[in-house]
Amino acid sequence: MTRPADDLLLEVRDLHVDYPLRGGLLQRRRGTIKALNGVSLSLRRGEIYGLVGESGCGKTTLGRALVGLAPQAGGEITFDGVRLPADGRRDRFARKIQLIFQDPYASLHPRKPVRELVGEGLLINGLASADEVDGRSLAMLERVGLNAEHLYRYAHEFSGGQRQRIALARALVLHPQLIVLDEPTSALDVSVQAQTLNLLKELRRELGLTYLFISHDLGVVRYMSQRMAVMYLGHIVEEGETETIFERPQHPYTRSLLASLPSIRHRKQRHKAALQGDPPTPIDPPPGCPFAGRCPKTQPICREQNPALAPAVGDPAGGGRDHRVACYFPDLPGEG
Repeated sequence: MTRPADDLLLEVRDLHVDYPLRGGLLQRRRGTIKALNGVSLSLRRGEIYGLVGESGCGKTTLGRALVGLAPQAGGEITFDGVRLPADGRRDRFARKIQLIFQDPYASLHPRKPVRELVGEGLLINGLASADEVDGRSLAMLERVGLNAEHLYRYAHEFSGGQRQRIALARALVLHPQLIVLDEPTSALDVSVQAQTLNLLKELRRELGLTYLFISHDLGVVRYMSQRMAVMYLGHIVEEGETETIFERPQHPYTRSLLASLPSIRHRKQRHKAALQGDPPTPIDPPPGCPFAGRCPKTQPICREQNPALAPAVGDPAGGGRDHRVACYFPDLPGEG
């Protein structure tokens, strides 16, 4: 099934993000950290796209690159049909793409009351006059579950869940099209997590939002997203409809991640696959598949050439129209 071009809101092609590694008295360059190494993905309007992987795999770097906070060394990002500047100067798109950070307290200015935290963006973008800011800010705060008594309080006076709601209100008041959610519930209690996730789903339906939902919690990603991608060492190794990946994973790394989920269903044991060795370093990584050093199915070609993300094959259920895997020897259904 071919998707219409106007169904795409965001398209990332072959994105690279590098950081120089410096050392010594003169701080000479001693290497390069390959944070993202050729990432490609696309988000459709109104969907929730999940992004999972181990800590340090590049999930947060991707989110920061989308809003111009990480250096783009190569590739291109297209938003709503317009190619974004690679130099990070994206003032005209800042209102349309909002990033909500993992730690809400660190992202909220400690010396500004909530009315300024939420309303400042309206003034900067010319969306409201000084007389209208408080009213618009209050309306959005009420939409996320806060009220007028919170307008003149400061960040340290709120709980973690309330701070995340303030950060959400600050993003939503600008009427964005895409929100990048970087581990938005990882610092919250379980009961507060559920409230926040349900609020996010409700807001998406009402406001027509699109989410890139970054998390290490597979259960949360399954609950939230329609499609998802699995990242490993700056690469996407598997992508597809969320239920397809959970039920019929083909990349050995994906199967290892899913093996960590507790289950009372015996059939889930087929996903078990123990990882061997340590994660490789992103500093000047060797050629070949980034997972080759830990994969039980590694062959010589795996250490020589990095496999491309290609349509999954051999799935009797079709594997989902968008199911893709970057592996020369994927785990086909019925194996293991």
